[in-house]
Amino acid sequence: MKDKDLTEALKNIIEKEFNNLSKLIPKDVLENLSNNISPQIEKFLEKSGYVKKSKYQNLEKLINDLEDRIEKLE
Repeated sequence: MKDKDLTEALKNIIEKEFNNLSKLIPKDVLENLSNNISPQIEKFLEKSGYVKKSKYQNLEKLINDLEDRIEKLE
């Protein structure tokens, strides 16, 4: 299974379960739970080697800028 497919499958499962929970639990409780859990999930995924696209793009830009500076110094 491709990484993109796995991520999409996990996202769909989580969304489905949150929708089921939202019928039973008040919305503000779910939002607070989501705000507290999301950073932990991101840390776990980053430890597994995955990063957000925006973070990847920022790191890529930084690398390119540093490479350009090194070329100019040489």
